[in-house]
Amino acid sequence: MRRYYFYIMASRSRVLYAGVTNDLLRRVWQHKNKTAPGFASKYNVVRLVYYDETPNVAAAIAREKQVKGWRRSRKIALIESLNPEWRDLSDGWYEDGDSSLRSE
Repeated sequence: MRRYYFYIMASRSRVLYAGVTNDLLRRVWQHKNKTAPGFASKYNVVRLVYYDETPNVAAAIAREKQVKGWRRSRKIALIESLNPEWRDLSDGWYEDGDSSLRSE
């Protein structure tokens, strides 16, 4: 069964980026390695601070639109409800010093 993810990435200064993907491991790696020019790369948005998953792509997209419509304070409250220290939830997902994805 396919899984879809709504996720929020943050920079050290807590600039936020929200997105949807069907491959969270790959998408976070892309953010961390700045493989695409744009907002996330420009503002060094490389820490995964929140995500949820669903088997329904429409639900993931709806969640993204919902959260993007919120005030910043509500987004922060969402993150801190599950990740009060703003830890990078992807720590340990990739091999140290290796730019490739770790095989599972």
